[in-house]
This record gives sequence, C-alpha cells and structure tokens, in this order.
Amino acid sequence: MQAVARTKYLRMSPKKVRQVAELIKGKPVLDALNILNFTPKAAAHQLAKTLKSAAANAISNEGTSKLKAEDLSVKTVLVDAAPTMKRIRFQSMGRIFRIRKRMCHITIEVEGEPEPETATRSRKTRGRKTKASGDKGAAKPKRGAKAGEKAEAKPDQEEAESKKIKGDEEVEETKTGAPKKKKAAAKAKDKDTSKESKSEASVEEKESRADDDSAGDADVKTSAPEASEEDKKE
Repeated sequence: MQAVARTKYLRMSPKKVRQVAELIKGKPVLDALNILNFTPKAAAHQLAKTLKSAAANAISNEGTSKLKAEDLSVKTVLVDAAPTMKRIRFQSMGRIFRIRKRMCHITIEVEGEPEPETATRSRKTRGRKTKASGDKGAAKPKRGAKAGEKAEAKPDQEEAESKKIKGDEEVEETKTGAPKKKKAAAKAKDKDTSKESKSEASVEEKESRADDDSAGDADVKTSAPEASEEDKKE
C-alpha cells in the first residue's frame, strides 16, 4: 500500500532542501520525524509537514484498525525545481545585478503493509452483510415486481407493525401490573401481622383474667376456715 503527499511552490532552493531530504530516505516514518525534528535546518520543518500528510493519507485510505504509523516507511523523497522569480538590484556605473529567488516542489511517497484480517472478523462481517441483505430484501420488493406483489408486501408490513404495538402494550401491562401485585402482597402481609398481634393480645388478656380468678378463689378458701374456728370457740 502506497500514499503520496506533495508540497508545491515552496519558497526555498532545491539544493538546500535536498541536503535534508537525503537524511530520511528509506527510513521508518517515526524515525524520519525524529530526525527532522532535531535537524537545525529551515527545510526540515517543511519536510516534516509533508511526511505527516503522506502518513495521514495512507492511514485514512486503509483505516486505523488495519494500518498504523509504525508500519509505514519512506519510499521516495523527490525535490524538483519550480519556476524562479527574477529580480534586479541597481549598482554603480549604470550596472544591474540579477537576483534569482528559487522555488521547489517536494514529493514524498510512503509505503506499508496493512495487517491481515483474522478469520473470525471476516466471518462476522459476512454474517452481518447477509443479515442486512435479507432484511432489505424482505422489506423492499424488487423493481420488476408487479402492483399485486407490492400490495401483498404492504399487509405484511402492517401485520408486523401491529405485532410490535401489541408486544409494546403487553410489556407496559407487565410493567404496570408488577407494582400492583407487590402492593397487594404487602397489604396482605400487613393484615396477617395485625391479626397475629390481635390474637396474641387476646390470649394475654385471657391468661391475665384466669390468674385473677384463681387468686380470688384462694382468698375465699383461706378466710372460710378462720371463721369456723371462731365459731367453735364461742
């Protein structure tokens, strides 16, 4: 896989740019960028920008999942001459000195091998494509279908929509019915607990009454013999 980036009409002489371009030929992209960042030349900045653009083009063409900047390397770096701007400077004795302001074109080509897809990924993508194609074929009739076939497709769609609506209503009923059932169960539990507490209170009252009755009978029995002894003495 190859990608190209170009910088045209750069206001710099080709000779000066070629001196820096020779440093990065045939090297990995990351190493080339490190070299350019630490090279104290004006052309290094422009070459680094062009190299980043070429790497970005390659990654965008293949995708970030298949290709990364680490897999790329610099294949070729071309520095071509561009049109020269001609200027003059007036000198003494009626003379004129020629000034040539040179320009250049930079072309950087990057190459790299994308990672091969695994078998599982290819199977998943195939399954998704088949499902999508099946859904599309069921929803949309073919172009050559007659009016009767189109009319048959519409009732099928209406039935599917009605089923969806019924399913949504059942889901809502289940959602609303669940809290009601919970509330009814809670009320039943409260009633059971209240009944149990009342029965326990009634049992306690009966036991207390029985104890009081037994205590009164004992007092009566003890008082009766004393009266009989006094009668005897008299």
